[in-house]
Amino acid sequence: QEKLVDSGGGFVQAGDSLRLSCAASGLTFCSDAMGWFRPAPGKERDIVAAISWSGCRTYYADSVKGRVTISRESAKNTVYLQMNSLKTEDKAVYYCAAAQYYGSGYYTEKSKYDYWGQGTQVTVSS
Repeated sequence: QEKLVDSGGGFVQAGDSLRLSCAASGLTFCSDAMGWFRPAPGKERDIVAAISWSGCRTYYADSVKGRVTISRESAKNTVYLQMNSLKTEDKAVYYCAAAQYYGSGYYTEKSKYDYWGQGTQVTVSS
């Protein structure tokens, strides 16, 4: 059973940076794609960024493109989301997720992900 623990959220001001972390353990997939999701207020979780098992392929939502970077640190079995130039619109609970994916690629749809972290709160003040 794969278990994800996400962390790194906090209270920041607009323009500041944060790095979210997602530590994975007990992997059962042959290959995992990883993603970060956040819900808009009153809405379902939407993709923020995704990364393939190898780390060679990445995806970013238009709303964060150019301001965030998703990466993997294989030695620590950890996925990161580096967020720069944060905006008040970025305020949300961010969820790390893992999906079974054979080959090199990733998913952007929430329903494709099987394992989820508990969420970490990011608050951005103006």
